[in-house]
Parts: sequence; structure tokens; C-alpha cells
Amino acid sequence: MFLLTEAHWTPAQIGAVLTVSGLIGIMFHTPVGALSDATRAKRALLVVSVALLAMCAIAIERAPTGPVVLFADIIMAVLGGVFAPTVAALTLGLMAERDFAARLARNAVFDRVGNAFIAALVGFIGWWSSQRTTFYLIPMFAFLSAWAVLSIPASAIDHDRARGFTRHQHAEPPESWWRLLFHHRSLLILAATVAIFHFANASMLPLAGQKLALAHPGFETALVSACILVAQLVTMPVAILVGVKADVWGRKPLLVAACLALVLRGIVFASFDNAPILVAAQILDGISGGILDILIPLMLADIVGGTGRYSMSRGLLGTVQGVGGSISNVAAGTISRRLSPLNASADPQFPAVAAGSRHSPSMPTH
Repeated sequence: MFLLTEAHWTPAQIGAVLTVSGLIGIMFHTPVGALSDATRAKRALLVVSVALLAMCAIAIERAPTGPVVLFADIIMAVLGGVFAPTVAALTLGLMAERDFAARLARNAVFDRVGNAFIAALVGFIGWWSSQRTTFYLIPMFAFLSAWAVLSIPASAIDHDRARGFTRHQHAEPPESWWRLLFHHRSLLILAATVAIFHFANASMLPLAGQKLALAHPGFETALVSACILVAQLVTMPVAILVGVKADVWGRKPLLVAACLALVLRGIVFASFDNAPILVAAQILDGISGGILDILIPLMLADIVGGTGRYSMSRGLLGTVQGVGGSISNVAAGTISRRLSPLNASADPQFPAVAAGSRHSPSMPTH
């Protein structure tokens, strides 16, 4: 919005920068995960990452020119591959195995609450002051993030366990990425599942938003905001429940439940135009999101335990998630233009620009 309204960029320019930076970020997720595995300075990695994030935000605000914005956006897209794998690895290195699922649930709840809080704060500051002022919130929260990370005692982190080694393994050479990729069938199946899930999911809410806009002109912003809020509110209790029950109910049934919730949500979106029904269908999105928030890092710990490649595996899943989401936007745009009445209101040139705000691999949905 800042680039469009204050820097006077065109939608084509914005879309090009988002696409290029997003694709580069997707490519770097796996090597960034490997870096997280290799270093014992995971706290420093997070601190440097939030500092770079703050510098990029200020650079965009001060000099919103093509080269500056593109370079800053590429750095931010690459940094998007640092936070989730490294935080999960630190959690693995700090917690006993029996407490890992519950702590992942706690992390997920704080993540969602933080998202909601900063979204509300940015909205208020942008309304009260200006869009430019909101960029200066990022250095402040970067400082708070760094302070929180450095409050973790370095001696409390088991770095061998944090990279996926079991308690009986210490300082052993990690498996090569080639062997990890082709000798762990469960990892390939999980990666394919994640890619297919996000291929189905990434474009669903943007298309539903178009449907709401056509059926309820003038209320589209409020209705889409309600859709997002419902999903966020449902995600938190679901994440807590999964964290408590994952070891009791088992991983596969929960993964199947997340996929079934996605299928049912798609059927509802395709079958109804009624706004309350479409908003209520976002409960299913919250169920899927809450399950996957806990299940993905938990299943990775099960699958790649003993390999020393925990964060790299997480980066690999981030890459396939980004690929699945990107293809989803292209496929949905093509299908809606050819087969759906939505093409009357959609801009066929930039289907990914609107959709990318929720599922861009370079940004948290986190």
C-alpha cells in the first residue's frame, strides 16, 4: 500500500518485485536451514536476522526506489527462511522430547497473538499518524525480539539435539542432503503432502474474497477481515489441543484431519454465496492451520531424528510450500478466468499480488 499510494509505484512494478523476491526467497529456504543446522550460534543468527529486517524496512521507507526496494525485499524473503526453522530448532534444543509438542503449541499461540497485536497496532498507527511511521515500529520490535532471544541462557541449549541428533549421538557428521532427500521416504511423502496442501489452500481465501465482494459490495474489506480473524481465533485453541494430544492421537490421523478440513472448506466455498456461511467456513481453515502449526515440526523431529538435518528439512518443506502456493495462485487465476463468473471483477494480470499477502513464503502467517 505504501509503494502504491505514497511512492507512486504501479501494480505491475509491485507485482514484479514481489514475484522476483519471493522466488529467490523460496530457493534459499533449504540452504538457510542447513546454515541453522551447522551453526551453534543460533541465538546470534536470529539477532542478526531481526537487525537486517529492521534495516531493510527503514531502507524501503527512506528510499522507495526500484533497486533499493528489490534488494531489501530479496533480503527479507531470504530471512523468511530463518525464523521458523531456527526457533523450532532452539525449542528442540531446549526441551525434553516429552515436552516438545506442548512447547510447540505454546510457541504457536504466542505467534498468532503477536500477529494479531502487531496488525492492530500497525493499523492504528497508520491511521493516527502515517504509513511511513509504521516502518519505524520494526526496529523497536526487532530490539525486543533480540532481547528475548538473548535472554535464553546459551548453556541451556543442547545444540546436538537442536540439529536433530538423538541423546545417544554427539558431534557426529550430519547426513548429506542427498542421502536425506532420497533415503527418507517419509520426508518425501510429507514434503509432497505439504506442497499439495498449499497448492489447494493458497488461492482459496483470495477467491472467496472476490466472491464476497461480488455478492456484498461495500462490505468486502470487513468480510475478508472477518474471515482472517475467525481462522486466527480458531487456530490457537486447536494448536493447544494438538500439542496436548498429538502423542495420544497419533500424527497420521491429525494430518488426515487437516487435509479433510481443507477439502470440506473448499466444498463450502464453492457451494455457497451467503456471507455468514463463508465466514464460518474459516473455522475449518483455523483447524487446518492449528494442526499443521504443531504437526509439521513435530513430524520432522520424528522423521529426521538422528540425521543432524532438522532445520534443513524444515527449510525444504518451506521451499515446497512456497512452490505449491505460487502454482496455486497461477492455476486458480487461470481457472477462474476461463470457467468462473469471477473473471468479470478480477484482474487477470496480477492474480498473485492479492493472494501473496497471506501465503507468501517470505513472510510469517505467521
